[in-house]
Amino acid sequence: MRDGMRRKGLTVAAALLTGALTLTGCGGGGDDDSGESGGAGGTESAGQTDADRAAEDADTSQAVISITPEDGADNVGINSDVQVTVEDGTLDSVVLTATEAGTEIAGTISDDGTSWAPDDQLERSTAYSLTVQASDSEGREAHQSAAFTTVSPENSFIGYFTPEDGVTVGVGMPISLNFDKAITNRAEVEAAVSINTSSGQEVVGHWFSDTRLDFRPESYWEAGSHVEVELDFDGVEGADGVTGVQDRTFSFDIGRSQVSTVDAESMQMTVVRDGEELRTLPVSAGSDENPTYNGQMVISEKHEETRMDGATVGFTDDDGKGEYDIPDVPHAMRLSTSGTFVHGNYWAADSVFGSANTSHGCIGLNDTQGADDDSTDAAWFYEESMIGDVVIVVNSPDEQMAPDNGLNGWNMDWADWTAGSALA
Repeated sequence: MRDGMRRKGLTVAAALLTGALTLTGCGGGGDDDSGESGGAGGTESAGQTDADRAAEDADTSQAVISITPEDGADNVGINSDVQVTVEDGTLDSVVLTATEAGTEIAGTISDDGTSWAPDDQLERSTAYSLTVQASDSEGREAHQSAAFTTVSPENSFIGYFTPEDGVTVGVGMPISLNFDKAITNRAEVEAAVSINTSSGQEVVGHWFSDTRLDFRPESYWEAGSHVEVELDFDGVEGADGVTGVQDRTFSFDIGRSQVSTVDAESMQMTVVRDGEELRTLPVSAGSDENPTYNGQMVISEKHEETRMDGATVGFTDDDGKGEYDIPDVPHAMRLSTSGTFVHGNYWAADSVFGSANTSHGCIGLNDTQGADDDSTDAAWFYEESMIGDVVIVVNSPDEQMAPDNGLNGWNMDWADWTAGSALA
């Protein structure tokens, strides 16, 4: 029984008792020692005796259940907004159900039995029902229920983050957040991101747009360090009528330091790890018509084989077809959003590498078709590289890579980078 119902019953009983006393006074029955007139007659007409009331009180649980949110609430947060507590009793069962799917949502009752919360984040724009049973020290049961709907995607925002939780990455890997809604309250959102590093490096954010916020230190991450990131967006207003729903922590480790420098003029790539040169490899960079960008680039994807279609990056012929369409490019590693890769090349003659720049802007390494020959330069570099490693291109006739073209914020000096912080 709900606490409100129990208290209502007591109020009614009190009102009836008051009425009985009033009737006794008006009828003058108080002078009748027999007790058969006045007060007795008034109480019996109300239909409840003192014994009835005592029995009702004896059956009523003293456990008082509280549910957050209130019954019928909408736009409920999906993290910590749903809670159940009980006073003067313990929780016996709490059942949270996604109403439409009929799926029960896992949750945990506290060790002392006085509170409950869902185990995981709820879904947005979903109707839920909640039923609760608790008992007091005498074993008398109390029940309560509520129904609510979580916040809609239209009224909330989340941030998709890179890198993934628990991975090991190269020293150039920034923390990149891409929001599913435009953020106008940049300062409050940026302030809700906490970053701790074992190296003690200062990490600052930079807004590339109203949906992208990246973080990095002034110089590359310290090799072997650990980075922890907390996104405390739950309840933060990102824009008018748009509230955050994330409460998430993730971490990643920085591996060894590997920085490879491509000299587009000499057509050589020198691979340096932890300050020591591993190998120098001949390459074929972008042609004079389609030169490779200069600048610092971070490996953001690795594919043992992938398709490359020129039409997807603007290289088309007069009929609108791609100038190239290669279905099985081996050992490909992405360096930019616009389509710059360092990859294996099996269609060019061996003599091309180190002597001619022939690509549409990518950096090609000698390889064989099928990506199954471990002895090639491309296979070696692929195996020795990880996401987050840095590839620097110099002496190319093209301009510098834009900082927001991929994960390449290193192509911006520290003063300009920190000026892009909403907390500067």
